[in-house]
Amino acid sequence: MIPAGACPVLEFLYEDRKITASGRETTDTDPGLATTKDLETYILSTNHYQIELLTNLDQAPESGALVVVSFPKPKGGSGFPARVFAILP
Repeated sequence: MIPAGACPVLEFLYEDRKITASGRETTDTDPGLATTKDLETYILSTNHYQIELLTNLDQAPESGALVVVSFPKPKGGSGFPARVFAILP
């Protein structure tokens, strides 16, 4: 469970809509030591993943597109580049 009040939208998407991953244009959701509302820990602890530094999100519709994410599985890696594209209706 996301810490109370941290982000009702992510809670709805992950727990009610059962999404697999979330993406964003920014670099990270890790708040460091500045806050206890650690969204990255929530997302990763529920066996989901995040996709960071996406571009051209303004060209995708708010809903209805199929998003495809492909990536390598680096042994022992903490991150990796991904090819992400949307198939529009």
